[in-house]
Amino acid sequence: MHQDDQPGGEHQPALIVVTGIMAAGKSTIAHLLAQCFACGVHVEADKLHHMIVSGAVWVKEPEEPSGEAAQQLRLRIKHMCLLGKSFLAAGFTVVLDDIISGSSWQYLQEELQGVPFSLVVLAPRVEVVTRQRDLHRAKPPQGRAWAEYLDNDLHRTMKGLGLWIDTSEQTPEETVKQILHHLWPLL
Repeated sequence: MHQDDQPGGEHQPALIVVTGIMAAGKSTIAHLLAQCFACGVHVEADKLHHMIVSGAVWVKEPEEPSGEAAQQLRLRIKHMCLLGKSFLAAGFTVVLDDIISGSSWQYLQEELQGVPFSLVVLAPRVEVVTRQRDLHRAKPPQGRAWAEYLDNDLHRTMKGLGLWIDTSEQTPEETVKQILHHLWPLL
């Protein structure tokens, strides 16, 4: 369903940030959500990080990144937001997706300063995420410790911000429908 088909008519460009722990369905949901708009863009932060073909530093332990890993995280968020703002200025509705919590929440706010955006937090139960990731993902398993760390950090640093959705028992399509239902008056 395109936004133009919704009550209220005209496409009004918007910026939506989708976050959650690893394997929460961020990329799937963000992509489906962007497709709901006549002019929609999905900017996936993981793809930006993979553009570093030499010298990439990935966080390997469940902890707040430091050193070069923190610098690259900051750069990843900066470029995700730059792309998002550029597409938004061109009249697209933009859906950004990344794991945002702790210091990355601060970075995101700094990069989007002055740009209104909606925040969607996908919050499935940890046991659902770890089971699904191990069964259906091409990405290597990161383990329950990562999922628990990220889930705790998300709940500690993002509590009360944005639209929280427990996607444990929902299909991606049901989640997108719920997002549109809650955000439509704001878009």
